[in-house]
Amino acid sequence: MVARVDAAAEGDPRPDTVASGFPSLDRMLGGGFRCGDLVVVAGDVGSGKSALGLGMALRASRLGAPTVFLSGEMSEDRLTERALALEGRLTVDELRLGRLGDSARAGLGAAALRLKDLPLRILPLLGAGFAEVEGALDVLPRPRLLLVDSLQLVAPPDGRLTLEESVAQTTRWLKALALDRGVVVLALSHLLPGGRAREDRRPTLDDLGGLGAVKQHADVVLAIYREEMYAPGNGVEGATELIVGKNRNGQTGFVDLYFYRRWLRFEDMLDPEP
Repeated sequence: MVARVDAAAEGDPRPDTVASGFPSLDRMLGGGFRCGDLVVVAGDVGSGKSALGLGMALRASRLGAPTVFLSGEMSEDRLTERALALEGRLTVDELRLGRLGDSARAGLGAAALRLKDLPLRILPLLGAGFAEVEGALDVLPRPRLLLVDSLQLVAPPDGRLTLEESVAQTTRWLKALALDRGVVVLALSHLLPGGRAREDRRPTLDDLGGLGAVKQHADVVLAIYREEMYAPGNGVEGATELIVGKNRNGQTGFVDLYFYRRWLRFEDMLDPEP
């Protein structure tokens, strides 16, 4: 333990840390997510949860963390298309219709080469139960990050449970999986609709549902808040608060991101990628 502290003091990244790739967030989390942690990223419908999750998967794998993205929301082809658009800073429509100029085609080619070499696998989440999720960790050697989209689409063994009971059981199991396999499990999650009636629409821990299991068992809870969604014309278009609502090992607060809607891409406002 003392040797690890000394290494961290010298500026070396801790071996149990997986960076999100968003520098402001990683600084708040003491370098990034920690292996063995369950991280929940929550947001309202249309807030950009999948885009943020894909961005984190790409950045983490680019920084050397073998990453598995398990998606029940989109097919592998659709997510790969999104990843190319995100990396190449193109719109999905431009890719689909082939409306690319010379510079855009060059950018697309460079993005495709970068993606080809990343330790990243994108797999479908078919709702086949917990064994399907655990099995996804075996597609890469020594995986560090498992991203699940979404918490509500993982099917527990008991199909008679209500949605809230299912989310509670899945949350407890994902935390146990993170500890057992020594990986970061990052689960995207929908919010309960009750928060929409509040004057302040920023998500809270009580909006996570799962009979309180999510806020209890998650080590880190991140929530996406874009004011423009709730008060059109009042907020700065694209401005996003990524709220750190729970951080078991450190501080809470928020970091400022910017959402480029046309590219489905989030950027760190204080430390954007070049």
